[in-house]
Formats: sequence, C-alpha cells, structure tokens
Amino acid sequence: MAKEKGRKLIAQNKKARHDYLIIDTYEAGLVLTGTEVKSLRQGRASLADGFVQLDGNEAWLHNVHVPEYSQGTWTNHSARRKRKLLLHREEIYKLEAKSQETGHTIVPLALYFKDGRAKVEIALAKGKKEYDKRQTLREKQDRRETERAISAVRRKQRA
Repeated sequence: MAKEKGRKLIAQNKKARHDYLIIDTYEAGLVLTGTEVKSLRQGRASLADGFVQLDGNEAWLHNVHVPEYSQGTWTNHSARRKRKLLLHREEIYKLEAKSQETGHTIVPLALYFKDGRAKVEIALAKGKKEYDKRQTLREKQDRRETERAISAVRRKQRA
C-alpha cells in the first residue's frame, strides 16, 4: 500500500479565530487508539470546545469530540477522552511560561493527517473583547467590499 503524502484536513476550529487573538501556533502529534484513527479517517471530529492543558511536562488535549467508530466493538474509545499531545520539551516550557500570563490560553485550531500521521495545530491565544470582535468583522467586511468594487471595475474594462 502506498504511503500517504501531504495534508488531509479533518476538522477546523473557525470559532477560535473569531474569539481569540492568535499569538503563536505549534504543530503537535496525538496519541490515539486504533478506533480513534479509523473514526478520524472517516472525517469525523469536532474541535469546538477543545482546549489544551499543561500538566507537569506533558500537554493534554481536552473536550475534543471524536465519535465512536461505527464498526468498533468493545474496544471502542470514549468520545471526549483527554488525549496526550506530542511536543518537544522546549515547546512545552515556552507554552507553559506564556500561558501563565493573564488572559492567555491554548486552543486547537485544526486536526489533520500529515503524511499519514494525525496532527493537531494548537495556538497560544488571548481572548478578544467584544469590541475587538466587531472591529475584526468590520475589517473583513470592508476588505470584501473593496475586492467586489475592484472586480466590478475590471469586468467593465474587459467588456
């Protein structure tokens, strides 16, 4: 069987980019059981309520929903169990030092397969205030409007 190449996205946490200001991102491996991998290969997972907790020299991913494998038996996993993240020791120390600051947290952004291995993209983030969220939405809307205006002008020039 040929080895997988590239990146295959399973789940993405779009709400995290809306609710948090992303400061730094890291790629971490996941320790999974066999039925979890099979369920992820079917493209089923949710990062909506997920967060990362640092415990000593280990990082743990909490509240990520990986549904039970449909053809699994008594060996099936529990859907919301905590999963160990595989990070370098230096990365864990950096994350621990930065996450101690007020208002900082570590959230998962994406879950994907990279060259056949399950990976999660985590981010050190700071919670946005309500006015920051409105500002971001306003900037996004302004960008869209300018792009529409530019494309309309280009269409008129071609005709």
